Parts: sequence; structure tokens; C-alpha cells
Amino acid sequence: MKKVISLALLLSFTTLNISPVFAEATTTASPKQFKSIVKKDKKVSDDYKYEYVNLDWWNTFNDNTLNGYIQKAIENNYDLKMATLNVEEFYHQTKLQVANQLPQFTAGGGGGWMKMPGSTQTELTLGLPMIVSYEADIFLKNRDKTKSSKKNWENSKYEERAAYIAIAGAVGSTYLNIVSLDKAIELQTEIVSLRKQIHELMQLSNEEGLVSTTDVIRANKNLVQGETDLIELNKKREVLLHQLSVLIGESPENAHSLARTSLDEINYNNFVPEYIESEVITQRPDYLKAENSVEKAGIDVRVARKEFLPTINLLGGGIFSSDDFNSLFTTRNMLLGLAGGIMAPIFTGGRNTANLKLKKATYERVLQNYYKTNITAIQEVSDALVKVKMDKQKVEQTLKQANLENADFKFTEMKYNEGTISLLDLAQKRESLLYINQLVAQQKAEFMVDYIGLYKATGSKLQLQ
Repeated sequence: MKKVISLALLLSFTTLNISPVFAEATTTASPKQFKSIVKKDKKVSDDYKYEYVNLDWWNTFNDNTLNGYIQKAIENNYDLKMATLNVEEFYHQTKLQVANQLPQFTAGGGGGWMKMPGSTQTELTLGLPMIVSYEADIFLKNRDKTKSSKKNWENSKYEERAAYIAIAGAVGSTYLNIVSLDKAIELQTEIVSLRKQIHELMQLSNEEGLVSTTDVIRANKNLVQGETDLIELNKKREVLLHQLSVLIGESPENAHSLARTSLDEINYNNFVPEYIESEVITQRPDYLKAENSVEKAGIDVRVARKEFLPTINLLGGGIFSSDDFNSLFTTRNMLLGLAGGIMAPIFTGGRNTANLKLKKATYERVLQNYYKTNITAIQEVSDALVKVKMDKQKVEQTLKQANLENADFKFTEMKYNEGTISLLDLAQKRESLLYINQLVAQQKAEFMVDYIGLYKATGSKLQLQ
């Protein structure tokens, strides 16, 4: 009994995990980093990703900083990395389905001691079994399943392309809005400075009895409102800088180090087309995906019909067995077999019928989605083109207004230099000029952002002229 207890204790100690305990201080360190388990066998070119976003079109902004952020997003954006990995997942799912069309072969080996009845001797037996199985795809059901799986793979490629276009558009729009806010903040800072000067002049004029206390209060209200507007502009810029950091795959902590070009230096020289052919929608990834999904749904209906047909399975087996390795592979010790069978669904509780009706309903839904995608795409292209055209006209009109305001301010300066008007009048006129310049900067950025909307609506295939 002591030996049994000792053996049990020894076995329990061998299965006991003993781990040291260490005290660890709680810190606010960086999040835990995980390593990717995907091993790349060979380097795959990323050129197709740049074709997705049509870098030639982005060059029309003549801004190397913007182009650099687009390239950073292509390389580092996590949504894009997930979209690319999603394509890889569907590719391997297709490979799994292809494997179902091929014969399956398994083999093994083993040995053991055997004592036959009536014998006092034990013998060593070696065995090598092999099995081959194959479903004869005479109705091409498995082949259609493979085609359906390939359609999923193709759809994932269209989704990847759509993701790249969307992220490139988001980077461009966010960057241009930041640049616009830089200009707006610069002008708003001048406006606040002028309003301080106006408020001080109003106070002096009030002390001399030239203006009322109401005018002083109104000037003070304008100053406070200008300072509030400046705070709001800075808040919007901070948020957009964080968004741009995430879009290019960087931490928002680096937002303040993001470089950008002045709005005045962005020389956008692309043209606004008079019209866009409706055929452009056939290049959009959502249209291509909808069209491909209809084809996949049709294949799924065909597969559902073939579920009513019988399946034919072939099975082959062989085994080599001997008590001597030298004679293991001889025909005397070989046992082979080949069998075939046919199985037909007789009663499935209505499962196959319900599955067929389900696939037909899915086909009709996908077909209606294709029609909807078609007309929605046309609407989006038309809306985007109208916005760009109207934005261009609006910018041109505001520029005319700004030129007139600038000319008017020069005459005001001449009057001030001649002593016919006061410094207060000059400051108020200067404020009006800054305000119109702020409006020009805002509308210029809106025009470029809406042009990016047209770029996305045409599936990045907007032609350059």
C-alpha cells in the first residue's frame, strides 16, 4: 500500500504546475503589442493598390504633402490592411472548395503484437492502410459550388478597391479641410486683433462723446464673438488632425507634427467636365460587386436544384500487412478493394425544397439591389457633378466680390491717409475685407472637397484633361 501511495504522489507532483509569483507595478504603458502569425512566402507587388486610387488624378492638386499622405494611407491604414486580408481569406476559402472536387487520399502505418487463438506464441504485425475516396461530380454540383466561392472572392476584391477609394477620398477631404481651417484661423486671428482695436477706439470715442455706450457694448460683443469663433475653429482643426493621423496609420499623439501646405499655395488646375457619360458607373466597385453578386446568386440557385440529384461516391482501399518488413510490400500480403455507391435524397423533411426557394428569393433580392445600385450610382455622379459646377460658379462670384472689396479698401486707405476718415472707419473696413477673404478660402476648400466627391462617385476613374 505504501508503494501505491508513493507512486500516486509522485504522479501528482509530475502534473503540478509551480509558478513563481512576482509583484508588478501598475503603469500607464503603451498597449500590448501582438505579432502577426501570417507568413509571407513571397513579396507581392502593391502596384495595383496605387492603381485603385488613381494617383495621377491626385497629382492635379500639385501638393506633394497631400500625395505623401495618400501613399502613407495606402501603406499603413488599418482598414485597408483588413480589406486586403479579407481578400486573402476568401481566396483560401475558394481553394478549400476546389479541394472538394479532387480525390482524397490518406495513408498510415502501425504495428503491434498479436497472439492468435490456439497458439502460445506472439507475433509482430506491421500494417500500412491506404484509402482513396472521390465524389464523382457528374452533375457538376461541386464545380458550381467552386464558381460560387470564386464569386465571393471577386466580390472581396471589389470591396478592397472600394475601401482604397474611400480612404484616399477621406484623406484628401480631411487634409483640405485642415488646410482651409489653417487659413481661416489665420484670418480670424487678424479679425480678433482688429476687433480689439475697434473696441479700444470705441471706448476712446465714447469718452469724448463721439459714440454712444451702446456702440461700445456692441463692439465688445463682436470681440467676444470673434474670440469664440476662433476657439471653435481651433477645435475643429484639432479633431480633423486626429482623424488624419488615424487615416495614415499614425497615433493621434503625433497630430501636431503633421505637415501641410498653405491653401494659397495649392494650385488646383483640373477642369470641371460639362457632362459625364452614364457608362462611367460600370467602373464603380459597388456596381461591379452588385453585378457579380447577381451571377453568384444564379449559380447558388443552380446548386440548390442539383441537391435533389443523387450523389455517386467511389471508395478504394488497400492494406499491406505482414510480420516481416521485407515481405510487407509483396502481393501475398496485400489486400485491395474498390467500391462505389449512389445515394439519393428520398425524404429530407422539405429541406431541399426550402433551400431552393430560399436561393430563389435571395436571387430576386440581389437582382433588385443591382437595379438600385445602378440608379443610385447615376444619381451620385449627377449630384457630385452639379455640386462641383455650382461650387466653381460660387467661388468665381466670391472672388469678384473679394476683388471689389479689396479695391474699396484701397480707396478707404487713401481717404484715411488724406485725413477724411478716422482710424476706426479704416479698421472696420479692414474687418470686412478679412471676412470676405475668409469666405473665399472656405469656398475654395469646399470646391476641392466636392471634386473629391466626384472622384469617388466615378470610382476614381475621373478622366484628366
